[in-house]
Amino acid sequence: MKSRLKIALKPGETIYVNGAVISVDRKVSLEFHNDVKFLLQNHVMQAEDATSPLRRLYLAVQTILMNAEAADQSRSQLGEIMPGLLDTFRDGDMPAKLGDIDRMVAAGQFYEALRSIRSLFPQEDALLGRALGDGNKRTPVAAA
Repeated sequence: MKSRLKIALKPGETIYVNGAVISVDRKVSLEFHNDVKFLLQNHVMQAEDATSPLRRLYLAVQTILMNAEAADQSRSQLGEIMPGLLDTFRDGDMPAKLGDIDRMVAAGQFYEALRSIRSLFPQEDALLGRALGDGNKRTPVAAA
């Protein structure tokens, strides 16, 4: 038997499970006895917040994970986004990390890919802030 997954939610929190949006009004623990696709509220990016190349990548991967009906379109978006990212972020360890993310998505390791993309947001923010010269402040998705 597979191991069980237990998630504790605080009052007012939302979780997305297999496409369903579930909100709780009090502290609750959910225990999943089978495989589910889920994201906690603080890891969900809204479309209007995908304001940078990495955030658009995050949104595409999130959509593949959460919405099977839109997965093909999101995979197509990934094919358009990734070459531009690799062209833009040529320095340091960013190309290797983007290659790892691409492999994770191809292998169906969506949670790991999302976590890796989130970890790159500060680097992107710093780079875009320097490029724009305005100290560009973005609100990143919470890190896991």
